Amino acid sequence: MGAREDILGRLRKNLGHSSAPNGDNPAVKHIQEHHKNLIPKRGDLNKAQQVDLFVQEATRVNASVVRVASLDEVPDQVSAYLREHQLPAKVKIAPHGDLKDLSWQTKTSLMVDEGRGAGDDGVSVSVAYGGVAETGTLVMASGAETPTSLNFLPLDHIVVLQAADIAGNYEAVWERIREKSGPGKLPRTVNWITGPSRTADIEQTLLLGAHGPQRLHILIVDPPGT
Repeated sequence: MGAREDILGRLRKNLGHSSAPNGDNPAVKHIQEHHKNLIPKRGDLNKAQQVDLFVQEATRVNASVVRVASLDEVPDQVSAYLREHQLPAKVKIAPHGDLKDLSWQTKTSLMVDEGRGAGDDGVSVSVAYGGVAETGTLVMASGAETPTSLNFLPLDHIVVLQAADIAGNYEAVWERIREKSGPGKLPRTVNWITGPSRTADIEQTLLLGAHGPQRLHILIVDPPGT
């Protein structure tokens, strides 16, 4: 045993943190096992009720929500949103298969570009990894198909969320992220977005769009019978 291991061993012994007999590090083991803390019962519902609760909570924090039966309705809904808010017919979409494969040109007259967000993008359309029913929170995982910049740079953010990906609580989403990513391969960034950007730092007056989009519009894809 080297001097370093000897010193660390004495420190662990004095602190009562001796290693397990098989050499496993108890701290690492504790982190890897992901022990759950207290989880509120609020999201412990069936899938339909979780979706309803998500809509209720997302609306409560100033997001707008529309439920559609299929991804094919997304272009029309995006176009309708732009008309409602008198915005230019131009959007930047995430390079995600669910969006790239849609019939944007045949269904709408929108100018559609894809890629990472830029400072001059007014409206972005991206795909959520999941949602949390108890708080109406969107979960956005970074990746080649889901650039994080689209979540924050444009003033209007439109997010496509599959109803099947809405979970009751945060812990359930983290479990899904770990299982899907595999050991040691978590996304570089996971953003949890609850409503549009806001602050009340100045005289306790609520201001939307302070650090990101001033409007958040969620399209929940909820096929009949699911």
